Amino acid sequence: MAKTKSVFFCQNCGFESSKWMGQCPACKEWNSFAEEPKIVNKKSTSGAVRRENAAKPRTLSEIELGAESRVSTGMGEFDRVLGGGIVQGSLVLVGGDPGIGKSTLLLQMCRNLAANGKRVLYVSGEESPQQIRMRAQRMGDFSDNLKIFCETNLADIREMLSTERPDIAIIDSIQTMYHEEVSSAPGSVSQVRESTGIFLQIAKGMNITIFVVGHVTKEGVVAGPRVLEHMVDTVLYCEGDRYAAYRVLRSAKNRFGSTNEIGVFEMRNEGLVEVPNPSEYMLEGKPEGASGSIVACTMEGTRPVLLEVQALVCRTNLAFPRRTAAGTDLNRVNLLMAVLEKRAGLHLSSCDAYVNIAGGIRMSEPALDLGIVLAVASSLKDQPIDEKTIAFGEVGLSGEVRSVSMAEQRVREAKRLGFTTVILPEVCKKQIKGIDGIELKGVRSVRDAIMKILQV
Repeated sequence: MAKTKSVFFCQNCGFESSKWMGQCPACKEWNSFAEEPKIVNKKSTSGAVRRENAAKPRTLSEIELGAESRVSTGMGEFDRVLGGGIVQGSLVLVGGDPGIGKSTLLLQMCRNLAANGKRVLYVSGEESPQQIRMRAQRMGDFSDNLKIFCETNLADIREMLSTERPDIAIIDSIQTMYHEEVSSAPGSVSQVRESTGIFLQIAKGMNITIFVVGHVTKEGVVAGPRVLEHMVDTVLYCEGDRYAAYRVLRSAKNRFGSTNEIGVFEMRNEGLVEVPNPSEYMLEGKPEGASGSIVACTMEGTRPVLLEVQALVCRTNLAFPRRTAAGTDLNRVNLLMAVLEKRAGLHLSSCDAYVNIAGGIRMSEPALDLGIVLAVASSLKDQPIDEKTIAFGEVGLSGEVRSVSMAEQRVREAKRLGFTTVILPEVCKKQIKGIDGIELKGVRSVRDAIMKILQV
């Protein structure tokens, strides 16, 4: 009989300890240790899947990249986030809040892949075949290349994958899978780590692309140890308000492409519909002639995204003014307001301030600084900014406006959407040439920018 003992795992990073600790020594998280049974001398599963292409070492020149090394999902926004398409034999983790649309997005991808002749196996541990069929009816017709398998036993799933040998497999979700040789409950640190390890062996050994759905915690990270994210090739997060229409698919890790790309989708009755031009929908409903509003430009990978920055500044009688930020970092907003107080002479210490990025998308690029600064100043002075003006630039602690990357792409996107004036760092203005029909106003400091925009 196998001998069992208890060990303690950090639920945040997966650190293992023989005793309980108040603080994890690896990630410094408090009260994150959970006790779980551990089996000693259990049967090894490392040889369960034989690596077909690992018979002998090969040089890079001997490894051939076939024409189908990248497979299109049938959705341009999804392909963009993946870095150009699906890499065969990769392991992809898709995380997000409940009801955000993870399963719907993957089912749509399966429909497109099956229609293109790919063999797809959808493994569900949360829904019955009838429930999946009901959800699929509103998306249209599905090819017979898509097969549904509802099971949570890892041994049965591994056997089915070995028998069917699909091109693409979906595991929904990793927290429902369990391994019989691990005595802890499904969703625990041990089960999640063991299950992911076996799916990694299957993906690399059988050359099957596996998409794994992972639930997230209240902090917004995948439930279970962070080692789960280190084991997979790509980590995608589906973000947005579940009660709003738009969803953002963001890459947090990608061994085969950029980690800065985003894909924007709109939730409709027939599923998730791509939004090829996010700038246009982000600026829909922008108020006319209102103070505290300006359009800024941020870069997501190679894509410039124009968005509206809103600020509301009002006097308060409280001893500690309130500061709130939605869609951007609150600490960064506090820093910029301190710069305005010190370098531009704006009296904000007795004012409440609320900053919002319209559209429900969270942005943190430093180029957003100048837009936040001008929106706060506009609201404080109650002077509207011209609707055809955009701004971008990083603001330093000395009040200087610093250079940002890819300034020319930002200006061209502003011109394409009909803007006539761009407020940008003076250094970037000197680098931009050959763009007519739009006025470039270079600024060196926040005081200079406020004087040019608000004439104060």
